[in-house]
Amino acid sequence: MFFSKSKQERIHEIEQQIADFYSIATPCVNSDAIVALGNREKFEAGKKQTIEVSLGFTVKSTASELLDFLKQQLAQLANCQFEISYNVPISEAKLPPVPNVKNIIAVSSGKGGVGKSATSVNLAFALQQEGARVGILDADIYGPSVPIMLGNPKAHPDSEDQRTMFPLMVEGVAANSIGYLVDSDSAAIWRGPMATKALKQLIYETKWPLLDYLIVDLPPGTGDIHLTISQQVPLSAAVIVTTPQTIATADAKKGIAMFEKLTIPVLGIVENMSYFECKCGEKSYPFSQGGSVALAEQHSTEVLGELPLSNLIREHADEGKPIVTALPESNVSQIYKSIARKVSLKIATTLRPHQLTREQSSKDGKNSVNIQVVNKT
Repeated sequence: MFFSKSKQERIHEIEQQIADFYSIATPCVNSDAIVALGNREKFEAGKKQTIEVSLGFTVKSTASELLDFLKQQLAQLANCQFEISYNVPISEAKLPPVPNVKNIIAVSSGKGGVGKSATSVNLAFALQQEGARVGILDADIYGPSVPIMLGNPKAHPDSEDQRTMFPLMVEGVAANSIGYLVDSDSAAIWRGPMATKALKQLIYETKWPLLDYLIVDLPPGTGDIHLTISQQVPLSAAVIVTTPQTIATADAKKGIAMFEKLTIPVLGIVENMSYFECKCGEKSYPFSQGGSVALAEQHSTEVLGELPLSNLIREHADEGKPIVTALPESNVSQIYKSIARKVSLKIATTLRPHQLTREQSSKDGKNSVNIQVVNKT
């Protein structure tokens, strides 16, 4: 399909405004993705039309702000109605995608006790609240904690054929864990090969629904599980969790180095226990300050978010109700949502899309931004 010059110019203007709003490079807004429905008539500002903007990243909480921004910046389109939808692309990985899973994101930490599992769970629900279809896999074979944080430690996945299983659904998020398959009172005393085999079974023998993102909560460290997930699973990218403490950032550095050696993109760092904020509003930094920023600069990445030292995060995790769902309007939840938006945006705009057929590309959203102009009477 072809546009008249005026229509093409207006479409390009919309693309540029979206790129500016989300501070992404213009090339990430691919004009080749533009499709015009109702192109038999001229694209005129005074005509009642709906402009459909399909984004390759999920940013539902900022959609209204984007619409207002577009209307302010594009005064000549004031009579047009904008609609926003999300079509997350499949990012390129070393292996073919897991059926129904577009992107697999590993959440890792160099050491235990830094809030990695709480970050994984809240990131999953934050992405869902931003408009994505999300799943979470607990890859900590020896110490699964996701079932407790989801409030269903006694649940078990169903199976139709005794070979594959359905994930547990928790408020719209698909989840699976070795904790759903093994008695919580029994220790998983397995050698490395057994643990890695169990992990692969959890990933490939779970009948995942269509997911934009599968969050994988890795165990702490850089062991067999990490090598398996990096080399035998189509991992899209990784997020590193740490605290500002020197010993924690030193271990996090090893984790980043591992992913770099395995050519897995690191989207950024989440800093937990970054500061303590008293009721008076004053912030203190009991675990030092600036460690994650320095680490991010060393590895040419960014700090995705800094979370406070808060009892609320722990309390809701222990109660099986993640803070993002229990207190969605809280300051901590807003930080998690900001992290989720950054993760989604970086996957869509910095990672190479998977090489698909033309039909699949159209269906799965190969490009970051796709704009459709729909004439309506």
